[in-house]
Amino acid sequence: MVTLIIAGIAILGLYMAWTVGANDAANSMADAVGSKAIRLKWAIVAASICEFVGAVLVGSHVTDTVRKGIVSPSTLTDLPGLAGHEAAAIFVLGMAAALLAAALWLHLSTWLGMPVSTTHSIVGAVAGFGIVAAGWSSVNWGRMGGIVVSWIVSPIAGGVLAFVIFSIIRRLILGSDKPAKAAIAVMPYVIFFIGTVLALATIYKGLTHISEKMAWISGPRGLLLGVGIGIAGALAAKKLLVHRLEPYTLSPLSEQLERVERAFAPLVVFTSCTIAFAHGANDVANAIGPLAAVVDVLQSGTIKLKVCVPVWVLALGGTGIVLGLATFGYRVMHTVGTRITQLTPSRGVAADVAACTTVLVCTRLKLPISTTHTIVGAIIGVGLARGLAAVNRDVLKNIFLSWLVTVPAAALLTIILFVLGRCFLFESIVEVMRIRAGG
Repeated sequence: MVTLIIAGIAILGLYMAWTVGANDAANSMADAVGSKAIRLKWAIVAASICEFVGAVLVGSHVTDTVRKGIVSPSTLTDLPGLAGHEAAAIFVLGMAAALLAAALWLHLSTWLGMPVSTTHSIVGAVAGFGIVAAGWSSVNWGRMGGIVVSWIVSPIAGGVLAFVIFSIIRRLILGSDKPAKAAIAVMPYVIFFIGTVLALATIYKGLTHISEKMAWISGPRGLLLGVGIGIAGALAAKKLLVHRLEPYTLSPLSEQLERVERAFAPLVVFTSCTIAFAHGANDVANAIGPLAAVVDVLQSGTIKLKVCVPVWVLALGGTGIVLGLATFGYRVMHTVGTRITQLTPSRGVAADVAACTTVLVCTRLKLPISTTHTIVGAIIGVGLARGLAAVNRDVLKNIFLSWLVTVPAAALLTIILFVLGRCFLFESIVEVMRIRAGG
């Protein structure tokens, strides 16, 4: 019976991971696809590799049992009138309901082409479970308030930074009388900044789960490593740019601009792949965190604050993300990459670098932030750099509305599913937990 329950929860975890790939992971390559720097097929292949490697190799092997500390496990174990195995059964039902509710909301959002935060979806779902199982006081409303603040901070910070970065690129390179010559002079500095930011994002965000055990890439050494990578990238770019652009410095302006945009194309693909890697390393926990918690409870019979994540669970999450990205990710890629504003490789680079920088800084400051919201905000900022008319406001209204209703929608779905589960499955799970507890 325990094996059957684990198999059922594993299917829910796989479904959740599939929706994470279809919605959240698709954002990572939206800039590259929208700017036509890479074809959709190859974008999916590249993102799938980066997401899977990030999820399985450097994904967290320890996860909090209730995502982001929204509900403390002690609120369940301390409920009056419940034996330990009954509290464990409620926890199993609650995590199953939260996984299914978050996945259903993400599936609907993806079908509509709306990019929403998978972190907010699972957090809202877990909050709904806490409310229905242990009351309003069981929810850490301070944490929830921080998440609400991130709805505002994430897109604004990403948008402002993208606006500034693209404005600099446009003024110093694209707006020059000789853009090819300007690109040779200025782009190495741009690439130094990009290389440093992406290296630091990979070290402090994508490798966060292993950098703690590797002192040589953490702290000041990590910063020096990032700067060194940025310098190496700038020096290599200088030689390559001279080779590719110098023959066109006297060409007509339109041809020079086209060549400069082509020079930006590999950069937007690289930056998008870096975002995909960091996303797989961090957000796989949204899919497999509750699954790992259920597996641990069923095996130990107790609810823990943090649990170890088996490799097979990480692999399941990585596989689900890849499948979701490959089969359904094109919908969100289309919305983010083409419907908000018209993207070119240079605009895509500005948006990606702004998103990476914002997420990196906020992560180091321990501020709650949504990668999805940041990327969308960065793309909006790039569009606004060309004027308000360059942004599709109707699409933005729909996106913002989907963000606002994500947490309450996931919470409401969880409450409904938990009540149904408690009516029909509770006694069976209690019996299993009683046997596991030896009594």
